[in-house]
Amino acid sequence: MNLADCYRVLELPEGASLAQVKSAYRRLARRYHPDVNPGDRSAHDKFILLQQAYEKLTRVLPTFQPAPKATAPEPAPASPITAFEIELKHASYRQLQEFLKYRCYGRALTLVEGLASRLPQDAEVRQWQAVTYQCWARQLIRDRQPQTARDYLHRALKADPDNRSLWQEAEKDFRTLDRLYGKAPST
Repeated sequence: MNLADCYRVLELPEGASLAQVKSAYRRLARRYHPDVNPGDRSAHDKFILLQQAYEKLTRVLPTFQPAPKATAPEPAPASPITAFEIELKHASYRQLQEFLKYRCYGRALTLVEGLASRLPQDAEVRQWQAVTYQCWARQLIRDRQPQTARDYLHRALKADPDNRSLWQEAEKDFRTLDRLYGKAPST
């Protein structure tokens, strides 16, 4: 299910806020819940779709909002990680912010790739990985390393393929590369 489908299932316009998504989910879940509609297979199927759409949007939407500066974001509710891993994740997020702030991209890449290997199913970690790859790609564009920049932009899109904002920014970066260095050779 893509993001447009998620909004459609929740009867929302594309680009609705996280608060709107939560409100629509609660309203529709009350309407289609199996306990309210015992024996109604279509209501049961609709309820499952609602849950899937809600889970996907609540994983993706926080990426479109600025991250809080004082505290690390809470882990996604669907990811069963230990208390140690939660603490590791929070500490890593704070460290990653510092590395990116001071453009220590080598350290940021090492940190985020290590965290991604430790928590491969965590959507937030994949988002951080994608952002780090994109930041590094932009530095490579400034350093006149177009092919390596393209490679890291592709890695960013692969790390977080459902992030529309990332795709839009990456498209701008690819256009910049094309304008400055010409089209990438076909492989």
